[in-house]
Amino acid sequence: MPQYNPPLRDMQFVMHEVLHVVDELKMLPAHADIDADTINAVLEEGGKFASQVIAPLNQSGDAEGCVLDKATHEVKTPAGFKAAYAKYVEGGWPSLSCDPAYGGQGLPHVVNQSFYEMLNSSNQAWTMYPGLSHGAYEALHAHGSDAQKALYLPKLTSGQWTGTMCLTEPHCGTDLGLLRTKAEPQADGSYKITGAKIFISAGEHDMAENIVHLVLARLPDAPAGSKGISLFVVPKFNVNADGTLGSRNAIYCAGLEHKMGIHGNATAQIVLDGAVGTLVGQPNKGLAAMFVMMNAARLGVGMQSLGLTEVAYQNAVAYAKERIQMRSLSGPKNPDQPADTIIVHPDVRKMLLTARAYAEGGRALAMWTTLMIDKELSSDDEDERADCADLVALITPIVKAFFTDNAWIATSHCMQVFGGHGYIREWGMEQFVRDARINMIYEGTNTIQSLDLLGRKVLADNGKKLKKFGKLVTDFIEEEGTNEAMQEFINPLADIGDKVTKLTTELGMKAFGNADEVGAAAVDYLRVCGHLVFAYFWARMAKVALEKQAGGDPFYKAKLATARFYYAKLLPETAGLIRTARAGLAPLMEMEEALF
Repeated sequence: MPQYNPPLRDMQFVMHEVLHVVDELKMLPAHADIDADTINAVLEEGGKFASQVIAPLNQSGDAEGCVLDKATHEVKTPAGFKAAYAKYVEGGWPSLSCDPAYGGQGLPHVVNQSFYEMLNSSNQAWTMYPGLSHGAYEALHAHGSDAQKALYLPKLTSGQWTGTMCLTEPHCGTDLGLLRTKAEPQADGSYKITGAKIFISAGEHDMAENIVHLVLARLPDAPAGSKGISLFVVPKFNVNADGTLGSRNAIYCAGLEHKMGIHGNATAQIVLDGAVGTLVGQPNKGLAAMFVMMNAARLGVGMQSLGLTEVAYQNAVAYAKERIQMRSLSGPKNPDQPADTIIVHPDVRKMLLTARAYAEGGRALAMWTTLMIDKELSSDDEDERADCADLVALITPIVKAFFTDNAWIATSHCMQVFGGHGYIREWGMEQFVRDARINMIYEGTNTIQSLDLLGRKVLADNGKKLKKFGKLVTDFIEEEGTNEAMQEFINPLADIGDKVTKLTTELGMKAFGNADEVGAAAVDYLRVCGHLVFAYFWARMAKVALEKQAGGDPFYKAKLATARFYYAKLLPETAGLIRTARAGLAPLMEMEEALF
């Protein structure tokens, strides 16, 4: 059975030694009283919940899956899931970063994100039930009416109710402009909603007394396409004015998807047959309102993959230190045994270090991104809020796509470390691979994220957002430019920064001639940008480790070794990616359709 140890030391390193989050947060009125001891205590307890309560349910939940009673449309989650959720609610974990006005604890998002990393390492399928609730909370908090907020937010905050997002339909995929679900206005101001939704994570379950569905649908006079989409809140049980539960609403689960992974989470086919709902925000502006939840979910999916990368790495390292097989090419390293432990072999180390570098680089970027969210939401400086919003918008598709691609690579490598045993269920590694694979298509495929980054976040504003991140990079390079010890990191960081600038300009010029050039280059471009961002954070972490290694703490020695590995073995991938991005559209379009 896989084991998981919360990486608290590394979390504290990034938070307190690299990002100095307490100093940053104290500048925000909402978090003026925050301190490192509080953050550390919360994460220590959160790590215990993750590793001791839900991690033991991961394998059993995968084997058991969810069961739909087709007569009642009720779903039973795997054994132990409901009890674990009750402990989660009892511990106050759902309210960690929620608004105190609705019963929340008001802690920074960067703390909640770190807690969720540990939950995802422990049990992604279970974590998706409360995880979707956070997105529903954020969307209603941003766009709900006062009445909707009063009715739904306290119960979502406490965890008494959970939430979902009902977006796509069988014929839609990512193209939500094609959706057909209808919303008919009623005399009392409500709407009756009819249609079908698919791939609804946590869409039906037995863990909470009510499920708050956020549903995209069309009004009778709605324009065609994405400009005619409205957002509605549709509870599983209708809610009375006093907050008590009323009659069963006409929204139910018609089937469960039998997926490659995350078997413990109910991915539901949802049917609405005149279900009662209320409009969220303005008519025909639902997609913009839903993007609050969608962007939260995109970051959340990145966190899922970060969690899987970490837990796969931990288990692969433990195995590699014990498994003996063959001798080192340079002579025995464990002469008292009949063979050497496999961790002495260079390629095993390469696989392990790849996972470690992607986990630790991802953790730094994830924490920084959620710190930017805290500043965007809570700063009293309008310019700072705008700058942070731009940076979060730029980084969101990178977190979603780069993290999930990296997790697919890392979990596959870690399974490979186990050799034939990696493919056997009892070791748990093949589950991490299966679970990681779905994250690459969740919440907009990684190609969609790449198009969003290059087309909307970079070219659409002539690189304004990218230049804001670029300034962080160039400022750091200038600060460390005369530091001889940092040159092994600063020089390649400056190089990849220059190359991203040149590539962006070149692709922008090509796009003026043919917009399909964006589609031809976008996936490669996002991965290059992902490496630029990781290189920046690895350089920052290396700076701290260089300064503190003299104290003899092996943590800093390991951090430097991982940074050097990243720069030597992973960052050079960008050379090939830049070449393929520049190869452009022609090699993709030359072949006639009939010849495929």
